[in-house]
Amino acid sequence: MRWENLALESRHDRPADPALFGADAVTTRTFDTPEFAGITFHEVRARTVLNRVPGASRMPFEWTVNPYRGCTHACVYCFARKTHSYLDLDTGIGFDTQIVVKVNAPEVLRRQLASPRWHGDHVAMGTNVDCYQRAEGRYRLMPGILAALRDRANPYSILTKGTLILRDLELLKQSAAVTDVGLSVSVGFTDTELWRTVEPGTPAPERRLDVVRTFTEHGLGVGVLMAPVIPFLSDEPAQLRATVRAIAAAGATSVTPLVLHLRPGAREWFMAWLGQHHPHLVRRYERLYADGAYAPRWYQRRITRQVHELAQEYGIGPAPAGMPRRIRPPEQEEHAPAAEEPTPTQLTLI
Repeated sequence: MRWENLALESRHDRPADPALFGADAVTTRTFDTPEFAGITFHEVRARTVLNRVPGASRMPFEWTVNPYRGCTHACVYCFARKTHSYLDLDTGIGFDTQIVVKVNAPEVLRRQLASPRWHGDHVAMGTNVDCYQRAEGRYRLMPGILAALRDRANPYSILTKGTLILRDLELLKQSAAVTDVGLSVSVGFTDTELWRTVEPGTPAPERRLDVVRTFTEHGLGVGVLMAPVIPFLSDEPAQLRATVRAIAAAGATSVTPLVLHLRPGAREWFMAWLGQHHPHLVRRYERLYADGAYAPRWYQRRITRQVHELAQEYGIGPAPAGMPRRIRPPEQEEHAPAAEEPTPTQLTLI
């Protein structure tokens, strides 16, 4: 395993230190509990956790914190799968079961936030893999991370599919009292049968919408990233309506659709899944994504228009002025600069 590659990780991950950690700083563990059956954790001691977004990126933030790499959510479409190849790890099942944990992330972040070189810029979390995936229940890195940001009144945002974020409700409320906090939950569809096969390690869509309800009840506005909209599987008008209706009923402040994109690594894994579960759609996908990772613009625009019309019908509008900054998807166009934390040149969402 090329841990030296992880030590170098990417250009925007090494603004101050030559490496994130040394290869001798890795401890590999397995746990004999049902929820972690078949999962291996690689514990590392990071030298830096504030990652700078490449200047060419169209993302609306410059800094990210990602305490984990790999994700037990096991979403078959996850864009970040390719990043595991830089560690000589498998981008399929390996991405779902070989999890890198930056066990000292809270204390490193606290030190970096206190540096005179840090100017209090917005920090985005959940932009690579989910910081509230199942591993967070054991490692509990996010409370320390949120406390460090709260104590410096540093603005931040979180995107998640995980219900574990409810554990940190009080910390989020404390942060919102002193700085801008943006909260977004990812719910691409409400079809439970589709969810069981395409996002097998995530909480059910309805449970994620419960997160929106709870935060709303506590005065924390939450946007929903309706992602991904999966062509031919979750894009029928009735399906889009059902999803937007459920999002509105949960009290979301906004809904932002994002059509499935298939980059190298994710594309191969998703297409293998598609061939197993929906073989009649393989040729249609090959045609739809013939020109690259993104669906054609006409298709993206159609989905965006339909969702925005439904959102207006159900009383969900764009986030009003003064609301906490939300995570937004990049421009959905082929050859647009991508954005994903662990690759050498990119950083993206979902």
